[in-house]
Amino acid sequence: MKSPSAPLIEVHNLSVTRDQPILGALDWTVYPGQHWVILGANGSGKTSLLSALTAYLTPSDGTITVSGQTYGEADWMELRKQIGLVSSAVRQRIDDSELALDVIVSGKYAVINYWGTPKPADKQRARRILRDIECSRLADRHWLHLSQGERQRLLIGRALMADLNILILDEPCAGLDPVAREKFLAFLLRLGKTKHCPALVLVTHHVEEIIPCFTHALLLKNGRVTASGPIARTLTAKNLGQIFDADVDLQKRRGRYQLNLKINSKFIA
Repeated sequence: MKSPSAPLIEVHNLSVTRDQPILGALDWTVYPGQHWVILGANGSGKTSLLSALTAYLTPSDGTITVSGQTYGEADWMELRKQIGLVSSAVRQRIDDSELALDVIVSGKYAVINYWGTPKPADKQRARRILRDIECSRLADRHWLHLSQGERQRLLIGRALMADLNILILDEPCAGLDPVAREKFLAFLLRLGKTKHCPALVLVTHHVEEIIPCFTHALLLKNGRVTASGPIARTLTAKNLGQIFDADVDLQKRRGRYQLNLKINSKFIA
């Protein structure tokens, strides 16, 4: 029986090499109760790490263990179901005619586009989740007629339907206008503070999207870890300057971060 304190994710010595190294000797551990941010510039290895975690990319070396089961030793299809993923790739594959309620139900069966008739028990649970993600009014609305922010919430609800321990949010604010972004982040903050929230992993380029529920950060550069651990220790101007190759200033106000870039001896927000 798994210990309650056993890691949810264990990545050890993970390497991915194709024509050239993509990830190199990467170690990372996520425990229950932690919410992580993965931060890095384009080409830092964020996408490759996610692809390896969700079994869409085969590592060249190293091990990945999810909820006590190791890739290569357990059924990778079943392991993939342990991790919920909210990304533009999933969003774009949902049919315009799909009802919001069916989007939620589809999460239980790990399918995209649910063409059957939902069971009464599935519908009942999906409606509870719609309420929890503050989208009850959208139950009978088609995907085509939903805003980007509403779609992101539904994808989170879809993941929650599967009773997952880990929820990866891959640049969830991409495409949202400033108001929609702030509304989504406020919702995410409320979700992150709930008792039964899965471990959140936010992948982003933007420190402004790091809300107070996130506890830890993994900083990547050129496929390697430059810093990893509690946010108070890892999210510093020095570390961010290193991963973005720039002279930066980091400020924190009311629990939110702002990164300023130094140009011609002046910091520009």
